[in-house]
Amino acid sequence: MTTNSYKVEEEEEKAPREGSGKGLFSAVEGVMSSTGLFKEGLPVKYVPYVFFVSVFIIAYIWNAHTSDKLVRHIEKLKTEVNDLRADYTTLKAELMFKSKQSEVAKEVQSLGLEESMVPPQKLNTEELEY
Repeated sequence: MTTNSYKVEEEEEKAPREGSGKGLFSAVEGVMSSTGLFKEGLPVKYVPYVFFVSVFIIAYIWNAHTSDKLVRHIEKLKTEVNDLRADYTTLKAELMFKSKQSEVAKEVQSLGLEESMVPPQKLNTEELEY
């Protein structure tokens, strides 16, 4: 009688390979082979569920990325608004200072203009005759 070669080959396949047993993939392979989930191959009935969960995972990651990007953009705009507000306040104070009568008189002195010492007179149109 002949010997059963199928059993011998199966035992040879289960023999540990060199360098295995200490890595992450070896641990995963050990769990998968010991539970017997994939002995007959990939169970096709679970593929739609895996796809469904994968879509939700991708949507969750996309949402987190988009919200982080939006928060960074909002912070950038807040900084810009604060800078513009500071510029506005500075320019407004400078304009208020330069529009004082004494400052205007100093600026126009180089043009040869002088401040009038005579107060303005009010004209009454009733007294004037045409």
